Amino acid sequence: MRNSGLTGSPFDAPDEAVRWHGAMQAQDYGPAKWSIAQRASNLVDEDLNRALADGSIVRTHMLRPTWHFVVRDDIRWMLALTGPRVHKHNGPRYRELGLDEKTRARSEAVIVSALEGGNHLTREEIGRVLDRAGIDRSGQRLPYLLMHCELEAAICSGGLAGKRQTFALVDELAPKTQRFDRDEALVQLVRRYLTSHGPATERDLTWWSSLTASDIRRALHLLDSAVQRATIEGVTFWSMVQGVARPPSARGVHLLQTYDELVVGYTESRYFGDPRATAVRTAWRDRSLPNGVILANGSIAGHWRRTLEKDAINVEVLLYEDPDAAKSRALDTAAKRLGRFLGRPAFVRAARL
Repeated sequence: MRNSGLTGSPFDAPDEAVRWHGAMQAQDYGPAKWSIAQRASNLVDEDLNRALADGSIVRTHMLRPTWHFVVRDDIRWMLALTGPRVHKHNGPRYRELGLDEKTRARSEAVIVSALEGGNHLTREEIGRVLDRAGIDRSGQRLPYLLMHCELEAAICSGGLAGKRQTFALVDELAPKTQRFDRDEALVQLVRRYLTSHGPATERDLTWWSSLTASDIRRALHLLDSAVQRATIEGVTFWSMVQGVARPPSARGVHLLQTYDELVVGYTESRYFGDPRATAVRTAWRDRSLPNGVILANGSIAGHWRRTLEKDAINVEVLLYEDPDAAKSRALDTAAKRLGRFLGRPAFVRAARL
């Protein structure tokens, strides 16, 4: 929690929180903004929309594959490193959809041409551009053509048009600034991950980054004395070597959205050491339950989801144990912070699992 920025000194701006993590999963745009806000000072929802509009943060396919937030200065080297791996992952789907290399390249050229000169177009508008070019964009072809362009560092998010996401040219938001060095990029990505997510395992790193195990081992070798490892219950964890300052308290309640980095940033060690690890994994597969995770004093306490009404937010909470007075107050405080972020009062409705 400390390394991820949920405790200790908050970041001053949204791009600082994103840069710290390297990339933050953002497939569900609204809740993903909340993950950034929990780690920064006094942000409201519109602050994140502005960061996306001005390009200090961009949203694009980058890892696994799914959408991630990344800062403008990192998009090129990170995509050069991870994009080929995600393309390989997408290969079977490209073939199923009939999206051969020639079709993808032609579609990319058409889309780039349509976006030149600062044009920011929605997915639907790009679809119509492809229609005029005689390119079949039916079914899942359009999403995968757009993903191809993102992985090629041709396009990325361009802010909102009303409530709809738009696309813009990477060349116009993040001009090329330096030569790509693969080893430098490997070290940078693993350093960012272990700084913000560590301690974590090699399997966690390969999952998060989409890179190979040999890539991860090479990065750890290159980092040398900057990293350390420890084996706990037969599992080997890696972390950055840090000072001996006392970590900040993990007290209080944190409402983690489904794809928060403290959840999706791991695979092997997700919930490691928490006595409710098995229960929360089971709950994840139960679609009748809320899939947000509640942390109370650093431990899993239950699940939650939000429902946005016109003038309020309903926060449904299911807890593993009846809360004492202190935890009840902390839960109300966490909900009020969510309400301030979204600009409307939040009301908690709690029950036992």
